[in-house]
Amino acid sequence: MPPSNDMTNQAPPYGNYGYHNTQSTYQPGLDTHADSPPSQNLYGQPAVNVLITLCRTRLSLNTPLALLQPFPNFSQLSAALGGLSGVPELEVEALRPVNLLQERNLLPPRPLEAPEPNLSPDLKKVNCSPQTFRCTLSSIPQTQALLNKARLPLGLLLHPFRDLQQLPVITSNTIVRCRSCRTYINPFVTFLDQRRWKCNLCYRVNDVPDEFMYNPVTRSYETDEFPAVYLFVLDVMPGDARTRVGFLTFDSTIHFYNLREGLSQPQMLVVSDIDGTFGEDSLVKELLTSLPAMFSQTRETHSALGPALQAAFKLMSPTGGRVTVFQTQLPTLGAGKLQSREDPNQRSGTKGVQHLGPATDFYKKLALDCSGQQIGVDFFLLSSQYSDLASLACISKYSAGSVFYYPSFHYIHNPAQLEKFQKDLDRYLTRKIGFEAVMRIRCTKGLSIHTFHGNFFVRSTDLLSLANVNPDSGFAVQMSIDNSLADSSLACFQAALLYTSSKGKRRIRVHTLCLPVVSQLTDVYIGADVQAVTCLLANMAIDRSISSSLSDARDALVNAVVDFVSAYKSSVSNLQQSGLVVPAVMRLFPLYILALLKQKALRTGTSTRLDERVFAMCEFKTQPLQQLMRMVHPDLYRLDNMSDQGALHLNDSIVPQPHLLHLSAERLSRDGAFLMDCGNVFFLWIGKSCNEMFIRDVLGCPSYASIPPNMSHIPELQTPLSERLRAFLDWLQDNRAFSASIHVVKDDASAKATFFQHLVEDRCDSASSYSEFLQHIQQQMSK
Repeated sequence: MPPSNDMTNQAPPYGNYGYHNTQSTYQPGLDTHADSPPSQNLYGQPAVNVLITLCRTRLSLNTPLALLQPFPNFSQLSAALGGLSGVPELEVEALRPVNLLQERNLLPPRPLEAPEPNLSPDLKKVNCSPQTFRCTLSSIPQTQALLNKARLPLGLLLHPFRDLQQLPVITSNTIVRCRSCRTYINPFVTFLDQRRWKCNLCYRVNDVPDEFMYNPVTRSYETDEFPAVYLFVLDVMPGDARTRVGFLTFDSTIHFYNLREGLSQPQMLVVSDIDGTFGEDSLVKELLTSLPAMFSQTRETHSALGPALQAAFKLMSPTGGRVTVFQTQLPTLGAGKLQSREDPNQRSGTKGVQHLGPATDFYKKLALDCSGQQIGVDFFLLSSQYSDLASLACISKYSAGSVFYYPSFHYIHNPAQLEKFQKDLDRYLTRKIGFEAVMRIRCTKGLSIHTFHGNFFVRSTDLLSLANVNPDSGFAVQMSIDNSLADSSLACFQAALLYTSSKGKRRIRVHTLCLPVVSQLTDVYIGADVQAVTCLLANMAIDRSISSSLSDARDALVNAVVDFVSAYKSSVSNLQQSGLVVPAVMRLFPLYILALLKQKALRTGTSTRLDERVFAMCEFKTQPLQQLMRMVHPDLYRLDNMSDQGALHLNDSIVPQPHLLHLSAERLSRDGAFLMDCGNVFFLWIGKSCNEMFIRDVLGCPSYASIPPNMSHIPELQTPLSERLRAFLDWLQDNRAFSASIHVVKDDASAKATFFQHLVEDRCDSASSYSEFLQHIQQQMSK
């Protein structure tokens, strides 16, 4: 079947919306070339292995003879791409042409790692971790023209406040910075002598202060924190004896609680005048025993969320801090009241989706007021009905808060959602937090940042205001090359996050990333980071969906694949290679884009509630790369035949390492058990003919028929198989901040439809299969 119509229209390339001095990185440019590639292949394996074929070719009797042409040898490929920078043949696996119409087993055995920049061992040792700072291109093109020719976006993905086991803290009274560009001293500056150092971003020569102790030989710090000398008292949780805690509830009225020490029970103060919350004589005191019992018998159906938020703003303005909102319905009274905008009959539409933007600017304006007073607002929506999250989420988006959503929440009838909410809330209340934060991203002279993605307020062209910053939020930025980097062999990027800790200490967390500058197209392609490219395009697609239309965003994603494949093909045009050919390093790019198109945020033709779509968009804009990629392209493993081959030995436990499987029903079998890791949820699919020993030893059930229909946990059984499987699950859980829930899905259960929706390589409703998508790409290229 042909692809759906919304993929066939041409859309202009991604531009930029709502920011000053924006430039598209997809403008047509002149032809230039690039420098030296990395010494390892895509998986970081020794170069001696790179010529081993990664995939077996699946051919049918109908395969055209043109597709059977052999791949070019190294000398042909090198000549076609303008030559390599003296790199041996064994070091170009990343550039190996892959014909997607032939090779279908494209996944590596384990999840992809970030490509390693082609730097000296000394520089690699002190470079920022890719879990914190990642660039879409690990080799920076020398000019904008070369970037244009590559047809790949240039940008950064950041996780600046992530949890770290070891973080060097510089305790010097002097914070050393460049006098010109204000870059913090870092491992990549040049010490001209004991008294002078040259900035690695603007090249200004600076003096070294007498009291500054820095070892230019070890270059010890790539991620640092600098403490300052003044304290702040904040109205937040968690904290020490200085911390103050407040509670505010609301329905059609607003309720404050007096929790002063010495009271035998809390005092509730009710404000019924929601239009004049802080007017004289407006408070009526009532004593109640406990919060859970206060509204157990209420028949109130209205919600005055807006006035409650205004009251919270006035209450918190003197100190700043964090406001946590729990909402269960559409606000219906007072300022910020909303009306339902969702048409349930349009949930499966293919023409377009309406109301992805806010219905009012009330929540955005209030969020900006909160940001100005250093108040961050985190929003928990627990609702089975439409609540207009597109409008409500603005209160968190512009105050640097977080949004949590639990559709179909019910504390009795939906135990899985209840458990997820409890675990999320536990993480939320106990995670590290920074207050009164600002973040500035600097880059080497000649590069510029023009678009930011995430939850923040842009205070100036390159300064992000973050009233609160948490370790689970990610950010992305788009960049362009304003001036040639021909005089530079390295490009550096520095993110400096200034914040106040919950203990009142003012600190600056500094991350510095160093990448090589290249002048040949080959090296640009070799350094491409397919996952970072995908995540940046996802952010750009969300902006396009809101500023233009969902169909326009989808078309632009498809065009990004078409443009890249066409650019690569034109670079090797003299090879006359047929089929759909991409470099090995980008072989998963079309698959990832297809997976993006099937996500709730961007899909069409599949029934999707508007709030669920908007929440998925919020996640795309705020999730760190690793979590976002698990959501876009889940990891699929077979568990019933796990072995100890390649297993990890951690803390006296054996952690199996099963191989990744393609997301297709072809890879499933009814005699097996398969785990799908979707980031925020695990699905354990049990086939009808699955080995009964696995069912008994892992699930504690005597047979397939006895597995409960809504099983949402794995029991702790004293069997070797149970211990191995739980060790693997625990190992997966350790790599994410929020605990993922688990759903056991039987082959004959209605719930399996949700599981099969994540098999992105198969046709689902009106969405194309992977084979159809490749055919569509090829058709677009021929136009």
